[in-house]
Amino acid sequence: MDSFEMNKILGAILGTALVVVALNIASGAIFAPEKPEKPGYNIVVPKQETSPQQTPTEKEPPIAQLLATADPKRGEDAAKVCQACHTFEKGGPAKIGPNLWGVVGRDRATMAGFDYSSGMKSMGGKWTVDDLNQFLTKPQAFVTGTKMTFGGLSRPQVRADVIAYLNSLSDNPAPLPKAADAGGVKAQ
Repeated sequence: MDSFEMNKILGAILGTALVVVALNIASGAIFAPEKPEKPGYNIVVPKQETSPQQTPTEKEPPIAQLLATADPKRGEDAAKVCQACHTFEKGGPAKIGPNLWGVVGRDRATMAGFDYSSGMKSMGGKWTVDDLNQFLTKPQAFVTGTKMTFGGLSRPQVRADVIAYLNSLSDNPAPLPKAADAGGVKAQ
């Protein structure tokens, strides 16, 4: 191959490269994208405001009425998620959370050997059925600064079943309302 043909081949390659670069510059001038001030996408999520009719305390039946039909066996099944942090047997050790044997009617923050949060220690009093219902609904709302990270049980009947099960874990379980008694119970 002589030098003239080599120059033609190299000239064609160089010319093609120059045309590609020129097209890139021209298209960049025509179709210049706008750079955002802040990188990323702005996603607008509409907030759902709850009206007074949608508050859970108004549409939920009273806990006494739910306890009248509560089943401790269903509560035991529902409480299996609690076993990751709590024990249920009499004299059982504390895990991440305290032992729950005899919790209904027990003084708050009194299990020996467990370090309760300052919010729980400052509450005082005994664990009533109503208190347990509120606590199991949303622990962080009932006890400010609680160490319990569980999100709560949203379904009222499941909470009633769990409370009935916790009540059965005692040498002397507290009497719970009967179905006949709960019919006349009104929300406070």
